[in-house]
Amino acid sequence: MSEKVAPPPARVDADLLRIAFILVLGTFMATVDATIVSVGIDTLSAEFGASVTEIQWVSTAYLLAVVAAVPASGWLAGRFGGRRTWLAAVGVFLLGSALCALAWSATSLIVFRVVQGLGGGMLPATGQALLARIAGRERTGRVISVVSVVPLLSPVLGPLVGGSLLGVASWPWLFLVNLPIGAAAVLLARRYVPEVPPSPRRTAFDLRGAALLSPGLAVLVFGLTEVAHGRTLPAALGVSVGLAVLVAFTVHGLRTSRTPLVDPRLFTRPPFGAAALALLVLGASVFGTMFLLPLYFQTGRGLSPWEAGLLLAPQGLGAAAGSVLVNRTIDKVAPRTLVLTGIALILAGTVPFTQLGHEPPDLVIAAALTVRGVGMAMIGAPVMNIVYSRIEPEHLPRASGALNLLNTVGGSLGTAVLAVVLQNRLSARDGDISWAFGDTFWWVLGFCLFAAVGATRLPRTHARKP
Repeated sequence: MSEKVAPPPARVDADLLRIAFILVLGTFMATVDATIVSVGIDTLSAEFGASVTEIQWVSTAYLLAVVAAVPASGWLAGRFGGRRTWLAAVGVFLLGSALCALAWSATSLIVFRVVQGLGGGMLPATGQALLARIAGRERTGRVISVVSVVPLLSPVLGPLVGGSLLGVASWPWLFLVNLPIGAAAVLLARRYVPEVPPSPRRTAFDLRGAALLSPGLAVLVFGLTEVAHGRTLPAALGVSVGLAVLVAFTVHGLRTSRTPLVDPRLFTRPPFGAAALALLVLGASVFGTMFLLPLYFQTGRGLSPWEAGLLLAPQGLGAAAGSVLVNRTIDKVAPRTLVLTGIALILAGTVPFTQLGHEPPDLVIAAALTVRGVGMAMIGAPVMNIVYSRIEPEHLPRASGALNLLNTVGGSLGTAVLAVVLQNRLSARDGDISWAFGDTFWWVLGFCLFAAVGATRLPRTHARKP
């Protein structure tokens, strides 16, 4: 009896790659913009005569708007169609970018950043869901492995782009740079990205859920941000109120007879629960590290933003190499194997940063970042492929929104927690910057170990069965 041979993986043709490139432009704008402005905080503070504490709200307001927008992206895509929702999100993001460039005060800039964040928060989730729907189940894994590298590159590219712009142009170009990219994305999408019909199952918008989930997450992230800044009363209020509102949302989601904005039961169903945990902790590790390293390079080593960005570049190169590896193996290797290997590489690449007190040479740092980049690329795409290949097409927008929400919240929570730890270690080390940062990276190792425990519950079978 002849052995059964698995069919070859579905071919990702040039048309699908072109669609993926167009949709990833939206993700690129949104994710890079989250970091590009951080380089210009001092410039904006001087321009508007605002304190650093006040001008930090330029970044915080954008983050809170992103967190608030992601939950609604799934319902909007299901109700109005993926392409139409994606184009609308690009339009809102470009409007916010243009308004930010025209801001006349710190307050107006913060308000316009909220508009920009509302559009930017919807772009990754709607773009991924739309791409998965167009690709179909058999091609989703391979095409997602190509586009998922963009969020990993953004923390590296943001400081480089921001530093370069401020070196040759004025601060409005931190926002104007989005306009030509967005305009090209809209024109190309209207021509090449096919229409995807709305979900045949029309559901009413979960207004009560939206009134609980988005504000609850935003207030919680605000509270944790205040913890990082050492403001005790606002932090306590933000965290307690945020958690209380999220508990109320969970109760509502379990009791409502309608389709909730995000179904809490979704996280109890394998493999979604384990996948969600992996993305949550990955977000904490990736964005938390990208908060720590530029700060260490500039305060501990005295590097400029441009020099810090160059030293971070090997992580982007590693992520690109990792995405190529995942693209070739995602249909052949079990998801759990890929994810656990990726976590092991991140752990190995993080260990040298726990020894920053010994001032490791740049070559060691570059090698560690390269290893981390490869590892990070081996987690996101397999995890998303697990979910996207096992869910009905009409449920893709909501699932994509939930996964992106967890990744965003994980990044926010991870950054806030590491900022608090860093502040405590600076006090304990009497201001010894290198050792304080090294101590903080032990927490990053802890995040990764926690993710590894969750990843052991991912499927052992291949992502694509014969």
